[in-house]
Amino acid sequence: MARFLCFAAILLAAGLAAMGGAQAASAATGEALGTVQKMGDADAPRQLADQRPQRERGKVRRPPRDRDRVRRPLHRGPRRAVPRHRHRRYRNVIVVRPYGHWYPGYGHFHLDSDAFQWLAFTAITLAVLDLLNESQQRAHEAAQIRATTAPIGQTIVWNDGRVSGAVTALRDGTSTTGRYCREFQQTVTIGGRTEQAYGTACQQPDGAWEVVSTRN
Repeated sequence: MARFLCFAAILLAAGLAAMGGAQAASAATGEALGTVQKMGDADAPRQLADQRPQRERGKVRRPPRDRDRVRRPLHRGPRRAVPRHRHRRYRNVIVVRPYGHWYPGYGHFHLDSDAFQWLAFTAITLAVLDLLNESQQRAHEAAQIRATTAPIGQTIVWNDGRVSGAVTALRDGTSTTGRYCREFQQTVTIGGRTEQAYGTACQQPDGAWEVVSTRN
């Protein structure tokens, strides 16, 4: 009986100690909150800024803009320099034409607004495009447009004079974010000279394609 009373006394003492600690913590918290409430609006940011590491002070963070979310395709192969005047943006699409003719639209669509879904395919490019006229280059792009909906493995062939080309969708799948993607192969032959390029593109919710990687 004595042991039981002793144990009960210990529990009671521990409970009282815990209650006292909680009240003290509550009082401290109330004091801290009161201090924050007493600070002016101009003082609070300064207090927070002083708590940041020294290397982060003085940095100005700006909100993201739409053009900041535009990503350039990852290119595998020889590095190519693209002049500033050979790339631009339309809506959220990067239009880049290192080679060939520089014009609006894509394929047989002569306006960016009409060709919006396929403008990103300009990133899959070939140096041999410099030897094509605009009609031949647009015929090549029209084949790329058809390849976006053609069965996998079907080759879309085009011919214009002594120039010919082909575009094939090699395989398709789904990205980790759930987007539908296809890998394409482009081929252009002129005067016995043949060049090939590959690119992987994924379709965005608005229907436009985004080229995520290219290689030559």
